[in-house]
Amino acid sequence: MQNNLSDYDNGGPLFAPLVVLELAQNTEAETITWLLNRITDKQQNGVRRLQSKGILVQYFPLHDKEELKRLSFSWYRNIKLSAQPLDNIRHYFGEGLALYFRFLEFFTFALVPMALIGIPYYLFAWEDYDRYVLFAVFNLMWSTVFLELWKRHSAQLAYGWGTLSRKKAFEEPRPGFHGVLGLNPVTGREEPVYPSTKRQLRIYLVSVPFVLLCLYLSLYVMMIYFDMESWALSIYYEDPNFWTGVLLFIPSIIYAVVIEFMNLLYRYAAEILTNWENHRLESSFQNHLVLKVLVFNFVNCFASLFYIAFVMQDMMLLRHSLATLLITSQILNQVMEAFLPYWLQRRRNKKVHKKVRRILGDKELPLVVQVQLESDMNTYLGTFDDYLEQFLLFGYVSLFSCVYPLAALLVILNNMTEVYSDAFKMCHVYKRPFSEPASDIGVWQLAFETMSAIAVVTNCALIGLSPQVKAYFPEADTQLILTVVAIEHVLLAFKFILAFIIPDVPKHIQIKLAKLEFESLEALKKKVSTFYACTNSVYPANG
Repeated sequence: MQNNLSDYDNGGPLFAPLVVLELAQNTEAETITWLLNRITDKQQNGVRRLQSKGILVQYFPLHDKEELKRLSFSWYRNIKLSAQPLDNIRHYFGEGLALYFRFLEFFTFALVPMALIGIPYYLFAWEDYDRYVLFAVFNLMWSTVFLELWKRHSAQLAYGWGTLSRKKAFEEPRPGFHGVLGLNPVTGREEPVYPSTKRQLRIYLVSVPFVLLCLYLSLYVMMIYFDMESWALSIYYEDPNFWTGVLLFIPSIIYAVVIEFMNLLYRYAAEILTNWENHRLESSFQNHLVLKVLVFNFVNCFASLFYIAFVMQDMMLLRHSLATLLITSQILNQVMEAFLPYWLQRRRNKKVHKKVRRILGDKELPLVVQVQLESDMNTYLGTFDDYLEQFLLFGYVSLFSCVYPLAALLVILNNMTEVYSDAFKMCHVYKRPFSEPASDIGVWQLAFETMSAIAVVTNCALIGLSPQVKAYFPEADTQLILTVVAIEHVLLAFKFILAFIIPDVPKHIQIKLAKLEFESLEALKKKVSTFYACTNSVYPANG
């Protein structure tokens, strides 16, 4: 449902959603944003249903120009080595987004020890592959400590924001959920009902085969990449010169671009497929989507590295491929996430501004025009893709950085620019999202911890492949394998013990939460006793 606004230059009407237009014409911008940001979950669910039916085109809170200007200046316009204005981010965008930016910052600072150790390893001891054993062991300890310290830090943040002990709200059905009308046994309300057996059939007979087919295509593309590598090497060996040396990097660069393109296509396909599975709850939808995307992205991004490391056992090629994949993916992500959308948005804005300036001159743009401009901006789809990018970078560092110690340094450089580009796109590329309360990073914590556990196996296997370790078992491959497996189990046990010893919530926060719970119970008891006292005074008991 759209409404035709005034035709400023007879060159074509401007459009805006009807509901937003009525608000814009009769309400101040601050009031609009205040109202929209305070729509409850249940109300948002109803609005989303209207949107899914096509009755409502879109709804969003407007950017506050003055507040956004102040936030931009303290956030990304002033390039400085200091903490982000987290409270300001939280106040403007909500806890969910503030938590992502704090995780990005925390992860970047946590990589500094890895980078400081990795630089001398790369500069002075790179050709001595035996020495990466110590770096691999340090890598394992680092990933565990980093994730445990992050859980403690996020708990402190959530406590300060008042979301740590926030109870999970009762979930209403997703807007896209459909089925035959029936009675909900919990709420007693009439709502769509869809048999779980049909959903399971869709998952196991369609979704799972589709994911397996995509994984097969990913592996097939990987083998094409290796054929290209062999072709480039054969040309280089025939005539080694500068140009054939440059040619050696071409297959890896092409493969990195193809990986990013396949990840993007699969992301859209997975979302369509998960929506078709018809999950009733948003949490179930998100869990199935995350699982599909993580499995494919893990195989698509890391399968070639595993193949080079453990099948070909070519550490030089592994270093070369890891460096090329990491650098190329970082450049592509920066261009696709921030610079390209901003350039397209700026072109659209210039056209609208040009039309309006012809009529209004230098007067301030009316609120209706601001609504039009922001309605054309991209919709922010949440922190899913942002966390996914950090998850893959964490994988590059934790899985194979002992072979390429500069990986941590490259990720630090990427994340330093990522903070500013993500801040920039939130302020100028996307519509202002609704505030979402959050106490942690959710399922992504489990994803990072799973990657950390896989890193233990990977690094132990790389240690077992080192010539120094093999020298101790010259004729006993079985004994070498058993020894590596035993060390891996010991390290995994140590990792889980370390995770158990370090509490997720700091002791002083636990005490404060217990104190709040005690005071709440005491207040409730006092209230109940006061109620009974008042009742007895009005209705005295018979003698």
